Amino acid sequence: MWKFPRTGRTLRALIPAAPLALTVGVLPAYGVAPATPASAPLKCSTADGPYQRQVEELLGLEVDGSQSPADCLAIQRYQESQLIVPADGSAGPITYTALYWEWAQNYPEQLRGCPERKGRVACVDLGHQIMWVALDGKVAFTPVAIRSGRAELPTRTGWFRVERRKEDDWSTLYNSPMTFSQYFSGGQAIHGVYNNLYEGVGSHGCVNLRYADAKRLWTALQQGDAVYVWGRKPGG
Repeated sequence: MWKFPRTGRTLRALIPAAPLALTVGVLPAYGVAPATPASAPLKCSTADGPYQRQVEELLGLEVDGSQSPADCLAIQRYQESQLIVPADGSAGPITYTALYWEWAQNYPEQLRGCPERKGRVACVDLGHQIMWVALDGKVAFTPVAIRSGRAELPTRTGWFRVERRKEDDWSTLYNSPMTFSQYFSGGQAIHGVYNNLYEGVGSHGCVNLRYADAKRLWTALQQGDAVYVWGRKPGG
């Protein structure tokens, strides 16, 4: 059984099935622009979210797949702590992937989906919106949250390599900064952003990281390293 410190309630894990103890607390949404203060809290959603059971499980709530007023308030508090927009208490894909990232930071050895191979591999899991670096099949750079391409401009999947790197780049196409850019497929790169990862529908195809994470990743990868991208961004 897990204990999630936000609620102190017992958490039975969906991922993985084995009993574990989750110790991470509320993690700051560092490297992001401050959210614009709302004039009043958003009204809580009464509808069941597409990830209702998973979010209930990870927050240590009663797992019945049905949204209750207590569920909504707990989810809303978590969303506000992570600058998830909108913070309406709905168990949506961004809330689920944010919670999954927190779990993954504690149990990187139980991550799945990235094939084992010799050398460094940047593993980009679109389905859970996280990435990490494996060295000879073992996690060498712990998972960080990402924001991948939106439905109409998806991040390409498959095997790639870090083709080129530029520490301080600028997108002339989208008129925006691209810090610590590591290009792996044409114009698609893993790079840092200054804005909130948990706001908006997705990138223009790049793999966005918080600035601090992109800076750390810059020293963890080199030109020529393998990149493996798989899955599909939740919610399109």
